[in-house]
Amino acid sequence: MANVTLRDVRKTYAGGFEAIKGISLEVGDGQFCVLVGPSGCGKSTLLRMVAGLETITSGEIDIGGRIVNQIEPAERDIAMVFQNYALYPHMSVYNNMAYGLRNRGMREPEIDTRVQEAARILEIGPMLGRKPGQLSGGQRQRVAMGRAIVRQPKVFLFDEPLSNLDAKLRIAMRVEIRKLQRRLKTTSIYVTHDQLEAMTLADILVVMNSGEVEQIGNPLAIYQKPATTFVASFIGAPPMNLMPLRQDEIKAQFAGDSRATAAEAGILGIRPEDFVIANEPVAGGLSLGLTVEAIERVGAETFVYGTRAREAQDVAANPGELPPGEVLVRIPGAVAPAIGERIRAIAPREKLHLFSADGRRRIDL
Repeated sequence: MANVTLRDVRKTYAGGFEAIKGISLEVGDGQFCVLVGPSGCGKSTLLRMVAGLETITSGEIDIGGRIVNQIEPAERDIAMVFQNYALYPHMSVYNNMAYGLRNRGMREPEIDTRVQEAARILEIGPMLGRKPGQLSGGQRQRVAMGRAIVRQPKVFLFDEPLSNLDAKLRIAMRVEIRKLQRRLKTTSIYVTHDQLEAMTLADILVVMNSGEVEQIGNPLAIYQKPATTFVASFIGAPPMNLMPLRQDEIKAQFAGDSRATAAEAGILGIRPEDFVIANEPVAGGLSLGLTVEAIERVGAETFVYGTRAREAQDVAANPGELPPGEVLVRIPGAVAPAIGERIRAIAPREKLHLFSADGRRRIDL
């Protein structure tokens, strides 16, 4: 096991396109770090740079106290699990798992011990004699992980390993990966575009956007206090409601709050689950009159989509006047208002989030 440290790592391609814009990151020994962000944000490029499959333009990558910038992938003591499994179709499961060890000159008794142990951990012992084409997607993914486990590396690298699985199997494999990592206590870096996957797996969550880090931290802390509107809208399903605010009324609302630089605030955020539907507004909180436009019942909860109106009474308790727009309210149970019905959605002040007008900075209340 080992720490992984990135110091101002950058990647610039021919033509001047900067894919990674100076990322610094510390992953502690045995921690599970997840890189999450939309397609094209640079997360897979960053992972490949750690693996040595992509050269870096500047900065340092340190694995276990050793700078590996100029070290070949095979010498970095890492093991990588890919999205497409990358198994040899003509080899048995056993030989797929043993192949890398044989290339390193390991003796057959030791190879057999490692393969059998990995197969036991992953519950694929009965499949060791099969070919990959005889396995399901989930079984092939287990073999790919087994091939990494037998290496006993310092670091595991996962590049969207569950993307090709169906929804039910993704959930099961997600749990298995986390249990496996906790059991082996191997430092791991995992790339995904699925924010739910990221939230449930990570010890350290790194939210990326356009080659930069938007926020690093504990998943729950990021969810509760997103640093930017990008993080607020990307982390959480469904995403946070974001609404523009008028500056003059913000100043009046927060004039007595020395902790809030209210003059710089321009966007109000509220998570859908922090609303309740009620008749009376909350003092100092958010109160919105909504017309119900759509309903989604998803079993234990219901999503209510409403549009705001312009009437002054609908924003009397708000920190600033909110222009018309769609608001999503998440309520428990299957009972919901009717489409076209007029409702009032309220949220307490402590559940509100303020951001700068450009969305790049959180303003704590």
